[in-house]
Amino acid sequence: MAMMKAAIFVEPGRIELADKPIPEVGPNDALIRITTTTICGTDVHILKGEYPVARGLTVGHEPVGIIEKLGSAVKGYREGQRVIAGAICPNFNSYAAQDGVPSQDGSYLVESGRCACHGYKATAGWRFGNLIDGTQAEYVLVPDAEGNLAPIPDSLTDEQVLMCPDIMSTGFKGAENANIRIGDTVVVFAQGPIGLCATAGARLLGASTIIAVDGNQHRLDISRSMGADVTLDFTKCDVVEEVMKLTGGRGADSSIECLGLPSTFEQAMKVLKPGGTLSSLGVYSSDVHIPLSAFAAGLGDHRINTALCPGGKERLRRLMSIIESNRADFGSLVTHHYALDDIVNAYDLFAHQRDGVLKIAIKP
Repeated sequence: MAMMKAAIFVEPGRIELADKPIPEVGPNDALIRITTTTICGTDVHILKGEYPVARGLTVGHEPVGIIEKLGSAVKGYREGQRVIAGAICPNFNSYAAQDGVPSQDGSYLVESGRCACHGYKATAGWRFGNLIDGTQAEYVLVPDAEGNLAPIPDSLTDEQVLMCPDIMSTGFKGAENANIRIGDTVVVFAQGPIGLCATAGARLLGASTIIAVDGNQHRLDISRSMGADVTLDFTKCDVVEEVMKLTGGRGADSSIECLGLPSTFEQAMKVLKPGGTLSSLGVYSSDVHIPLSAFAAGLGDHRINTALCPGGKERLRRLMSIIESNRADFGSLVTHHYALDDIVNAYDLFAHQRDGVLKIAIKP
């Protein structure tokens, strides 16, 4: 049996490199030889045991690679072709998918089993590195490949498209969910990779004033290149007070929460005008609370939208077209490169946010 190297979840606090069989290819599948993948903040939640997955599962959900083998029923692709696939990788057959939200592929909620939180593990349609083996390996099996693979334009490098499977798609969805109109003021909380993509997305959607919030000056500096007009260091000012000053007391039209902390969620609520929209992207590990006054006791016409990154080949094609047309460049977010053999050290760097790390390119 042919084997491959893969990063697997062993137990809370331990993700290790192990040997696993190269997956068998079914009729609707594609076997992708990974050329570049990366580590996501959600993977760190898995590492810490804050998000439960099966022991022995290959982690990771951001694949860039080459088609090694195609299933007999997969049309429109060829072996040897460079492709990406979205992190969610929905099958498009569920009620949720046919209702317009394929990222909430409800057929997988039943399969996901129980967890300690509220009885069931909230997976939505997220499969790679969650319900099935993921991408931090030499190979990954892409199910429902015809709907999930997107060819990479020859002009784009692995690093340029590495954000598309998750980070860029998620950040842009946060901006889309913020109901941004031309001339709006938008506050983006946290300028990690997803927040930086949300900032860029807000600019593309027509916001005229984008306020980026973080406690890391280096990330705030990068946010200006992504479209931020104002940067606020939350360690040096009262963010809510500053936003109200900047808006003449009106409040922001929308806010995007990209960190996943209850305290940040509350601030994102407090900066809104009446009728404003809070777009939530964070993965929360404890309950969030809505501040009564900021919510106007439920009478303020506020909207709260949540999101899981959209998947599918059309979404990915659109994202890559943004990069190919030079509307945005996220290649600069790749700050470090590691071999797959050294992925344990890469996790240590990323989990502890050392050395100015934003994203790590992992190459088998």
